[in-house]
Amino acid sequence: MATGPGLESLVDQLISVITNDGRNIVGYLKGFDQATNIILDESHERVYSTREGVQQLVLGLYIIRGDNISVIGEVDDELDSKLPLSELRAHPLKPVIH
Repeated sequence: MATGPGLESLVDQLISVITNDGRNIVGYLKGFDQATNIILDESHERVYSTREGVQQLVLGLYIIRGDNISVIGEVDDELDSKLPLSELRAHPLKPVIH
């Protein structure tokens, strides 16, 4: 996982976070600390289902503890805005086991 300079380059960028409990949270990285606790703004959780499209639950300003983060990735705003989320079907993410 990127820390320090790796995350610093993502500040104010749209990122996607996969948590250890299988949640996908997307938002703008506003800050982080040495324990990789992160602060997201304008965030939402994407909930996947095989029966209906992706639901987006608004979270707003959100803090995620570093020990609950599995993966952090940069999101391309332009490509992401073109995704037909309401039409996408997928199995929900399972918890990550280390």
